Amino acid sequence: MPPATKPAADSLLRHRAFVAFWLARTASGFGFQMLAVAVGWQIYAITGRALDLGLIGLAQFIPSLLLALPAGHLADQFERRRIVLYGQIVEWLAIAVLAGMSLAQGIHELGILALVFVIGTAKAFEFPALQSIVPALVPARILPRAMAVNASAGQAAMIMGPALGGFLYIAGPGVVYTVAAVLYLISVVLLSRLRYEQAPPRREPATLKTLFAGVHFIRRRPDVLGVISLDLFAVLLGGATALLPIFARDILHTGPWGLGLLRAAPAVGALLMSLWLARNSMERRVGPIMFASVAGFGVATLVFALSTTLWLSLAALFALGAFDMVSMVIRGALVQLDTPDEMRGRVSAVNAIFINTSNQLGEFESGLLAALVGAVGSAVIGGIGTLLVVGAWMAMFPALRRRQRLHVEVATADDAAATI
Repeated sequence: MPPATKPAADSLLRHRAFVAFWLARTASGFGFQMLAVAVGWQIYAITGRALDLGLIGLAQFIPSLLLALPAGHLADQFERRRIVLYGQIVEWLAIAVLAGMSLAQGIHELGILALVFVIGTAKAFEFPALQSIVPALVPARILPRAMAVNASAGQAAMIMGPALGGFLYIAGPGVVYTVAAVLYLISVVLLSRLRYEQAPPRREPATLKTLFAGVHFIRRRPDVLGVISLDLFAVLLGGATALLPIFARDILHTGPWGLGLLRAAPAVGALLMSLWLARNSMERRVGPIMFASVAGFGVATLVFALSTTLWLSLAALFALGAFDMVSMVIRGALVQLDTPDEMRGRVSAVNAIFINTSNQLGEFESGLLAALVGAVGSAVIGGIGTLLVVGAWMAMFPALRRRQRLHVEVATADDAAATI
C-alpha cells in the first residue's frame, strides 16, 4: 500500500476495536432515537393524555437513578464489553416484542410502559460500562479525539434518528420498531465480535464501602469533583431548550417547522464541533478552554433569550451546542484519564447520576421559572446563572482553572485516594 494511503500514526482508523465500537454505538443510537419517537406518538395516539408522555421519561429515569451505583460497581468487577453486550441484547428483545405486538395490533399503554421500563433498566446497567470502555480501545494521547468521534455518533443520531423514525411511522409503529430492532441487532453483532486488550479490573466483594467508592474517590479528587459538579450546575441553570415550544410560537412567531429547526440547531452545532475536535487534539490550556466554553454556553443562552428573530435564535442555539460539545469532550476525557481503570465504572455511574439529575431538574427549573417570570426571564436567569457558576467554580477549583493538559498519571485507586 502506498504510504499516502496509510492511516496516520494517530488515526483512529488504526484502532479497529474503536471503529467497531463506534459503528455499534451509531447503530444503537439511531435505533434508540427512532424508538423514542415511535413510543411517544403511539402512547399519545392510544390515550390522548399528555401526562402519559411524562410517564415515558419517568419509566426510564427511575431505574437510571436507583441502579446507577450497583451498575457502576458491576462495570468494575466484570468485562465491560459483555455488560454492554448483554444490556443491548435485553433492549433488542424488548424492542422486538414492541414490534411484534404493534404489528399484531395487540399492544396497550401499560405494555409499552413496561417494556420501556425494561429498556431503561438495561440502559442503567449499560451506561457506566459504555462510558468507561473507550479508554481501553485507544491510547490515552488520542482519547479526547476518540470521545469527540464517539459523541458525533450520538449527535448524528439525535439529528437524523427522530426524522427517520417519524417518516417510517407513516407505515405504522410496528415498522419503526422493526427497523430499530434490526439496528440494535447490528450493534449486538458488532459488540459480540469486539476484541481489545485490557487488564481485568480488580474484583472486590460488593460492600457498602465499595459501592460508594466512586463517591469517595470523586470527593478526594478536586479536578474530577470540579468537572462533574460544573456540569451539574451549568446544565441545571442553562436548560432554556426545554422552553423551545414557547419561544417558537409566542416570541419568534413560527410554526412547527421553525420549532424543528430550533430543536436541531444545538445538535448540528455539537456535531460539527465534534468532527472538528476529532481532527484537532487539545494539547494545552484545557482548563481555561473548558471554563471559556461553559461561559460561551451561558452567553449563547442569553443571546437566545433576548432574540426576537428566528435566524439569530438559530445561530445562538448552534453556538450553544458547539460550546457544550467542547466542554463535554474536555470534561469526559478528564474524568476518564484522572480515574484509574478499576474505578472507572463506579465514577462513571456517579457522573451518570449528576447528568441525569441536571437534565431532568434543569427542565423542571426552566419550566418553573417560566411560570413565574415568563420564558424570556427564565432563559435570562439561566444564562446569567451559568456565568456566575463559571466564576464561582474558577475560584473554588484553582488547579482546574490552571490545568494545562488532560492526562495526569494515576496509578491505582488506592494511590489516588491518598491524594487529598
